[in-house]
Amino acid sequence: QVRLVESGGGLVQAGSSLRLSCAASGRRFGSYTMGWFRQTPGKEREFVAGITWSGSSTYYADSVKGRFAISRDNAKNTVYLQLNSLTPEDTAVYYCAAKATVVVSRKSDYDFWGQGTQVTVSS
Repeated sequence: QVRLVESGGGLVQAGSSLRLSCAASGRRFGSYTMGWFRQTPGKEREFVAGITWSGSSTYYADSVKGRFAISRDNAKNTVYLQLNSLTPEDTAVYYCAAKATVVVSRKSDYDFWGQGTQVTVSS
């Protein structure tokens, strides 16, 4: 069992940066692939970024590539999402998720989810 708690969201202006954190409980955090997703009202949850258990490989949605960066610190049981050059289109609830696999999935078929953190970008 893995419990995930996101933090770091907030209200910012376009062009600003934020760093989201996802703290995980559980002894096997280092063996999980981690992902960040986001969702806006009336839309399906969409993949934003993913990282393998070792942190050696990262994957991004085309809409955030070059602006967002995912990383993890297995010693701290934490995964991060750095959000740069934010636009109003990035406004969403951001969720982190864990999956017991070695391959990053872009689908919402993760095993554990956090409660989400709101990111609002004003123009």
